[in-house]
Amino acid sequence: MAKVLIAEPLADAGVELLRTAHEVDARSSMTREELLAAVTGADALVVRSATRVDAEVLEAGRHLKVVGRAGIGLDNVDVAAATRLGIMVVNAPQSNVISAAEHTVALILAQARNIPQAHFALRDGRWERGRFQGTELYGKTLGILGLGRVGALVAQRCNAFGMRLLAYDPFVSRERAANMGVELASLTEVLARADVVTVHLPKTPETTGLIGEAELYAMKRGARLVNTARGGIVDEAALAKAVGDGQLAGAALDTFAEEPATASPLFELDSVVVTPHLGASTAEAQDKAGVTIAEQLLLALSGQFVPNAVNVQAGPVPDALRPFLPLVEKLGQLYVALAGGGPGGRTSGMGGGRLQIDYLGALVEQDTRILTLAALKGMLGPVCHEPVTYVNAPLLAAERGIEVTESKTRHSRDWVNLIALSGEGSRGPVGVAGTTVGPRDHERLVAINGIAVDMAPTSHMAFLFYEDRPGVIGRVGTLLGESGVNIASMQVGRRKQGGEALMALTVDAGIPAGVLDRVEREIGAHEATFVQLTQMGAGA
Repeated sequence: MAKVLIAEPLADAGVELLRTAHEVDARSSMTREELLAAVTGADALVVRSATRVDAEVLEAGRHLKVVGRAGIGLDNVDVAAATRLGIMVVNAPQSNVISAAEHTVALILAQARNIPQAHFALRDGRWERGRFQGTELYGKTLGILGLGRVGALVAQRCNAFGMRLLAYDPFVSRERAANMGVELASLTEVLARADVVTVHLPKTPETTGLIGEAELYAMKRGARLVNTARGGIVDEAALAKAVGDGQLAGAALDTFAEEPATASPLFELDSVVVTPHLGASTAEAQDKAGVTIAEQLLLALSGQFVPNAVNVQAGPVPDALRPFLPLVEKLGQLYVALAGGGPGGRTSGMGGGRLQIDYLGALVEQDTRILTLAALKGMLGPVCHEPVTYVNAPLLAAERGIEVTESKTRHSRDWVNLIALSGEGSRGPVGVAGTTVGPRDHERLVAINGIAVDMAPTSHMAFLFYEDRPGVIGRVGTLLGESGVNIASMQVGRRKQGGEALMALTVDAGIPAGVLDRVEREIGAHEATFVQLTQMGAGA
């Protein structure tokens, strides 16, 4: 029997299911010191959202085989550290989608009809009918940022109110959106047209601060904003300013950049409705989360395949393929960015389409299906609200109209092994290719949109496409240097002399959008993309 430590309250059904096979130590709460002491003898650890499972906790759990998060998010679990230590991380990604969607609709209604404010006024002995006049949802336009599981359920429910549905999601096909009665549009258009904007995007480096002051003031005056996704996607200080000066009629939030949140300028505004991260706080969601996480732990502890493992590379993967998993996830992320599909991109993204994956060389003797799943996971992670796993990635891709085809060729002209992703992005044909080299399997990018390069993928990268001519390299270096951006490495390639050229840069930190726009203008580039790769295996 394995030892399972449950650090926070878990549904009784889940606890009892674990007790059928293992020794369970179930606590209602634990101090940091108690957690570090108790985890040393545990084979499995179960948490919800309050317990921080960082590298220190994982290293203290010398016998840990699996960590279970009884819910959808993984913000409080260091998945990269767990992967490095060979500890599987699992979650319950579908347990709270209905509860989250219903809570979103509840917040929309509560804000539109001033329900909390009227409730407290009446409880305080004040009958103020005139003060709390609201607005109907019927005939209004709902702008949905992220049309994943929760976003789709919100659309379905708000359609019943007679709302017009508009959505931004670069990976949903227009056909699928039309079947839901939803019109797809760019982020800019959704913000400009919607009467109510509701956020259902994942929190990634690209979406953090996505809705800032500029975006809030680009919204229709008198519109409303709702965020039940993740704190930090919306700039809370900018939102308070926009509501306070009347740009927005109000807002409703269930999540905050820092939690628990007990003070905020938003809390001082009468037209703002707030709740303490209650999206998953229903009896039904907690029961589903508890049972789901118990089932995943039972599979993990018995050495079986675990459907909701977010870092399958910590489990049984053939040695010949293991080095390629993080590489292929990175290729997927690069493909999304170059295709114009990242959140906040200047285009409407891919909107479905065909993804071609070519495997060349010795690795074709292996079952490469797990690499295809890794590519989809890398592609969909930045654009899906729910965590993307190796199991749900094909379903999420199908829902977004993405058709995947593969080819295998034993002969590889230049590399022992090569993996290439290609397709049609919103800007035209797009492709990325990579391999691993040397005894330590160092990752290399070897082609971008058909132009040869040879560079290691890093956290911060930029790609500039322009017409080949003298002086461009120096000008780019000067512009970035003047803006305090330090170039770590640079690769330049071209199709032919005087033809299309590519400058691929790795930099020490991010490049502000305005700086990249200036570089693009001054060198006459026809495409400029900054990419911030997330840690592999970190879920969504």
